[in-house]
Amino acid sequence: MLQHYQDEIVIQEVLKHRILQPCVGTRKLLIMMKDFAKEHQFDLGRDNFFNLLREHKLLIRKRKRKAQTTFSKHMFWKYKNLITELKPLSPNLLWVSDITYIGTSDCFSYLSLVTDAYSRRIIGFYLSPTLEAIGPVKALEMAFKDAGDISNLIHHSDRGVQYCCYEYVKILTGKNVRISMTENGDPLENAIAERINGILKEELLKVRYDDFKKAEISIARAVLTYNSLRPHSSCDMLTPDVAHQREGLLKKHWKSYYKKKEVLIE
Repeated sequence: MLQHYQDEIVIQEVLKHRILQPCVGTRKLLIMMKDFAKEHQFDLGRDNFFNLLREHKLLIRKRKRKAQTTFSKHMFWKYKNLITELKPLSPNLLWVSDITYIGTSDCFSYLSLVTDAYSRRIIGFYLSPTLEAIGPVKALEMAFKDAGDISNLIHHSDRGVQYCCYEYVKILTGKNVRISMTENGDPLENAIAERINGILKEELLKVRYDDFKKAEISIARAVLTYNSLRPHSSCDMLTPDVAHQREGLLKKHWKSYYKKKEVLIE
């Protein structure tokens, strides 16, 4: 009887968190409920927590991607990959950019993101009804608005026409930012940006929105939630906003099966 009572209290707390972050993963949710468990003197073990959410059908299922957003067979210059072995040790040393699709009405809209690779903080975003360069350009301009010191910054992206076009490259070269791009189409070459896309779409955004304006509002809310509320496993379980104020090596709470040499940059 006591265990059933405790389970009910835990489930009610889970539902409160899901109002703000309806698709946050179970491991993240367990971290977010640490203070709650301490206050109520509950032992929230990982396996029991998974079982409890599974029993109440509260586990999250991931979605598959469908739309193509990268067109790299174009006439513009493609830059070399400068970050194969680099790992930043503070903000504004490496930014990564990418585009993902968002379902709106009976078509797709396209979300451009710029993320700081050290803190995983989304520093620029823009939703566009087309795949034209205006989306990435607007996201990049937002990123630069309150960037601080960018004297050693590298900007990394895929080789899509939006990132190679004159307007986008002009902004980067005008600020003396070094440009880096993927070289063989492997998603692992832009893994951080790909991962951020996945987090937003799997945890914080709907599959489809009724109209473009509703999607814009939801995306702004999702970015705020991601940056300020969601603990990140690549940043020692800090939120990206908090990690963005730090320097030095941040502990990863996940295991990589792709072994590679890393050169730390600071």
